[in-house]
Amino acid sequence: MHPRTHLSICKFLTRYPFISSPNPKTLIPSKPISTNSFHPFFINPTTLNNNNKPSYTQFKICRAYNVETDKVVDEINLKFAEAREEIEMAMESKETVYFNEEAECARAVVKQVLDLYDGLLSKLPEKERGGIQRSMGLKIEQLKAELEQLNE
Repeated sequence: MHPRTHLSICKFLTRYPFISSPNPKTLIPSKPISTNSFHPFFINPTTLNNNNKPSYTQFKICRAYNVETDKVVDEINLKFAEAREEIEMAMESKETVYFNEEAECARAVVKQVLDLYDGLLSKLPEKERGGIQRSMGLKIEQLKAELEQLNE
């Protein structure tokens, strides 16, 4: 800041100091906001237990499927990642001597993934099958499409 400007601002502020207005004026109409209406952790006096401590509701996390299904889904996800890596390595070795070996390896891993996925779907009831298809179906279709690209 220019020194002269600095001096003139200082003189101005000493002559006319900031003072608070007794009646603040605003163009925005205001109304009081109560914290009861929007604060998620507001303690309602009706929720206090005998010790005057708040009793919070507990939320249960429901699983869409059981533990055994969870293990198979994890195994499919691991094999899926492995299959994607194998396909990528085979695509990199295209037009080389090693392509056939890499492609066979990729096909074998993709077949394992598809077999695991189909086996899981055949064991599940309709409701759980739909959830698995929604969560994993696109990945499986992607894997099939990548395998088709490899076969071209």
